[in-house]
Parts: sequence; structure tokens; C-alpha cells
Amino acid sequence: MGYSRYSLWIIGFDSWKLGKSAIFFLVYFFLIKRGSESFFFVYGRPALLLLLGISVIRIVLKWFTNTYSLDNEAFHLKRGIFTKSKRTVPFNKIENTNEHTSFFHRLTGTTSIVFETGMKGDEAAVEFDIVSRTQANELKERVATNKDTEEADETVEVTEHKEQERQVHFRAKKKDLLKASFTSLSFLFLIPLLASFYFKLDDIFGVEEDAEGLVAFLLQSGWIMVTIIFLVILVSIGFGISRTFLKYGGFEIASDSDRIYIQKGVLDATKFSISKHRVQAIEIHQTMLKRILGLAEVKLMSVGEARSDEEKLESNSLYPFLPVHQAYEMIEAILPSYHVTKEMDRLPRASLFIRLMKPSFIWIIGTGVLWYFKPDVFAIPWWTLSVIILLIVSVIRYLDYKHTKYTLNASFVQFKTGGLSTSLFVTKRSKVIEISIKRGFVQKWFGVASVGIVNRSKPVHHSGIEDVPRELAGSFYQWYQGRGKEVERIGR
Repeated sequence: MGYSRYSLWIIGFDSWKLGKSAIFFLVYFFLIKRGSESFFFVYGRPALLLLLGISVIRIVLKWFTNTYSLDNEAFHLKRGIFTKSKRTVPFNKIENTNEHTSFFHRLTGTTSIVFETGMKGDEAAVEFDIVSRTQANELKERVATNKDTEEADETVEVTEHKEQERQVHFRAKKKDLLKASFTSLSFLFLIPLLASFYFKLDDIFGVEEDAEGLVAFLLQSGWIMVTIIFLVILVSIGFGISRTFLKYGGFEIASDSDRIYIQKGVLDATKFSISKHRVQAIEIHQTMLKRILGLAEVKLMSVGEARSDEEKLESNSLYPFLPVHQAYEMIEAILPSYHVTKEMDRLPRASLFIRLMKPSFIWIIGTGVLWYFKPDVFAIPWWTLSVIILLIVSVIRYLDYKHTKYTLNASFVQFKTGGLSTSLFVTKRSKVIEISIKRGFVQKWFGVASVGIVNRSKPVHHSGIEDVPRELAGSFYQWYQGRGKEVERIGR
């Protein structure tokens, strides 16, 4: 079995990443502090260059020593410059496929692809940081063909047929992207961006005095200030729209009988696929603004391990600005075995009393700070501010009580929690690996309990609901006892 080296472009790609991480230090040491005679900077400049040189040599040696091979059943990977290691990853362990095309990839006509497994650790995924698009398709086809053959003794024609029957459930249009740009408040990102740019200019060129003079001049003319403010608003809106179009442009959600496919991005494109039977739960999240506008974000919780928490959050999330009714319909279309129930049971009145009476550390600490400093805020007494904080805390707790609901049926459990923002969590009994039922002293007094569930994920996902009726806690335990027979039936 012969081993192959990765694409030669990997040297340029790793050097690109090294340059992006080192640019700040180069500018700081050789431009901002170019005239400094400090011991730290005098010896730090050659040390930085030496470190960069060693890093470049390591990148080249990495290309020489890291190799891979694949047969009809697994990836075989060799890595290490001084310490050698070899590992084999069977195709049947691959659960998700994540393809990412950055700006560098577009310049070189390549892409990156990651095959995620359900294993733990840094070596849980098989990563090809830079491959040709043709090779990426061949790798995906090799993995998919093998899995299909093992599961159903089918041929490549079945895989091609699945490509033809793939159904598109959502494709972002211009109106969707415009709505997303305002809902995400992305136009506000321009303000910290300009502030950061200004401070960097001041560090390099010392522009603070000139800026103060310019501000003083502008304040003398009202119409100039109004015009500038108007232009800043227009530029901010344009920046937000452009940012949203670049991030979510080309967004598409599709599926076939086995997998879910998500792609997004214009300059920095991502393609992600997840096996349907690997989906452990569904979470529908709404911020306060999204709830007002009738929008929601649907997240799929799976057992595949992404390279970072941020990447997993991005890849497992469906379009973050879906209309609520469309989100419910899409879930049933993509995952027919899941069902989201709109009618849910509310908590008893006793749970509201428990929430309101629970000590608030925010209010206690805030009151202590106000009592000590006694600030003069619009001539309002400090104790009035304390009362306002208490009212805000109480309102949030009331909203948490109002929004918290639950449903327990033969095969599913559904929790909805949250105050200002809400989260609807749906999972199957067969996907739950552990449950918990807890009752504190106060809960026993009022006849309520807290229930929780654990789903398999990376890391394991905990969810639950507090202060449900005591009767539900008993039913919850009986409901979970039926999991064994259900898992056995599915296994057959």
C-alpha cells in the first residue's frame, strides 16, 4: 500500500496562516517600536525572525513527513517529524463531512475537507487542509460508496441516484439576506471596527492631536455634523448588508433519504453534511428580537466532533433567520421521524412563586454597590435604583415562568425554556442516554421537581426543566424505562 504526500499547496496554505498570525508582532516590533532601544525589543526582533524561520522549516518538513493512503475500507495516516505516528480511521466511523473554501482556496482553485468521527480527542477527524476540488469529490465518493455498500450492499449507482433525488428545502433569497442583516444587527460591527482602526493609526502615526482638531472644527458646523452622521449611518447599513451577503450568500439547505446538506458563503464558502440517524436532538432558538419578528434558528445536535466549538456551532446550525412556521415545516420535511408539538403544558403557579422568592445575587450585589457609592444618577435616590433592578429581575423571572413549557409523549420529550430569549429542545427517547429527577426542600413543600436529560454529543449535552409538577416526574421515570425495548426494536 503506497502512501502519498499532501498537495504541495499545503506549504503555501500553512505559510499564509503563519503570516496572518505573525503580522501583528511584525508590525509591533519592526514598525511601531522600530526606534525602541529596550532590551526586550533589541533582542526580540531577531528572536522573532528566527522563530518565523524555524516555523517555515517546520512547514516544509511537515509536507515531507506527513503522508496518507486509503483503501476500500479506511484512511491510513502517517505524521510526525521526530516522533512518528500512524493511525487508521475506518470509513464506517465517518459521521459528518465538512467542506470549507476560504479566500486562499479560491485563489488556488482548491478546497479543504474534514471527515468527522464520533471519537474523542485531537485525532477524531481526518483533515485535508488543501486538496483539489476533483480530489475532494473523489474522497467524499469513496467514503459514501463504502458506507452505502456496507449498510445496504449497494453500488455507486445508488449514490448517484441519491444525488439526483436530493431535495432543496431552503435557498436564501435577497429579501432573506436583507432581513438577516438587520435582525443580526451586523451594521453595528462598523463602529468597533473603525475604533480599532483609529487606535492602531494612533499607535503608529500619532494622529490623536490631529483628530481632536478635526472634531473641534466639525462641532462648529451643525450641518457638516448632520451630513457626516447621515453618511456614517448609510455606510454602517451598507457594511452590515455586505457582511451578511458575504457570510450567508448562497445559503442552501437540502437533504436526501440519508443525509442533510448545508452550504453557505460567498468568498469564504462552507459545505456541511450530516447523517440523519446521527441527529440526537433539535433546538429552536429565538432571541427577543427574533421572537418579535417571528424568526428562529434551528440547530441540529449530532455526535460528530468539529475541530472547534465555533465551527460545530456554525456547521450544525440551519439558517439562523428562518420564519418560525417555515422552521417547523422544514424540520418535519428534513427529519420525518421528529415531530415538534406546538401545544405544550405550562408550569404550575407554585413554580412562579418559587422563582420570584429565589434570592437574586445580581440584585443583592447591585444594592450593596449602590448603598456604598450612593451615585447621583439624574437625582434619583440609590434605593430607587435598587427597586428598579429588583423589578427588572422579577420581570425576567416572570417571563421565564411564562415561556417555560413541556411535553412528554410516547417517543419524544420537548422542553421550552428561557426569559428574554427562548430555546425549544426536542429529542427522542431512544437518543437519551441518562435522566435525572431532583427535589429540593422547597420543591417538596410545593409539590414540584426538576427533571433533566443527557444526550450523546461532544461534550455530552445536558438539558432539563425546573419546577414541573411532581406527577410529571413520576411519569418521566416510567417513560424512560421504555427506552430499552425501543432501542432493541430499532436495532433490529
